[in-house]
Amino acid sequence: MKILIIEDELDLLENLCTYLGKGGFLCEKSSSIQDALDKLSNFTYDIVLLDIMLPDGSGFEVLNFLKDKQPETGVLIISAKNALDDKITGLELGADDYMTKPFHLPELNARLKAIYRRRKFQGQKEIEFEKIRINTETMETRVGDELVVLTLKEYELLLFFIANKKRVLTKQSIAEHLWGDNVDFLDSFDFVYQHIKNLRKKLTSAGTPDYIKTIYGMGYKFTTD
Repeated sequence: MKILIIEDELDLLENLCTYLGKGGFLCEKSSSIQDALDKLSNFTYDIVLLDIMLPDGSGFEVLNFLKDKQPETGVLIISAKNALDDKITGLELGADDYMTKPFHLPELNARLKAIYRRRKFQGQKEIEFEKIRINTETMETRVGDELVVLTLKEYELLLFFIANKKRVLTKQSIAEHLWGDNVDFLDSFDFVYQHIKNLRKKLTSAGTPDYIKTIYGMGYKFTTD
């Protein structure tokens, strides 16, 4: 899951990135509205973790931008203010959830996963695609009763494919989803092919058809066709 954390308390920002990164999240960070809008104009994210009180204005400006330009992106507001009107305003503007500082990191983790499930998989904790079953709580993947051991990148790649099944995904969109802003420093997207090759091998070895179709000159499609 790729998230953007917009928070001006730098210690908290680093702690959030460290904790969520260990849990499998790909975290990008921003500490101002302008920097956040620059990132959102160039990259897409599954969820934005948004502080309301920022040094150059209100986080509601970012929320309005997202609802206008990227309505598919989930938003979890975090704020030190425990004002009811801020909470109501954020939810009315389209935020998915709201947490007041201080909060427990495991609860934040659970809420982020819940938003992702609601937006991508109708809230299901167990996702099924033909013979494949994925438990998003344990991050286990099975084909029938057989456990398929995936690396974190392979797991995220499989979720990305299933969430976008039957759509052509370019190598660049896959790279950006798995590596975020760091993709700008890469010379090529050859590593995308390698991860797809490994994922395809593990799934077919467990008994699935080859769901990953190469669309020459365009990218890849996850489909039964």
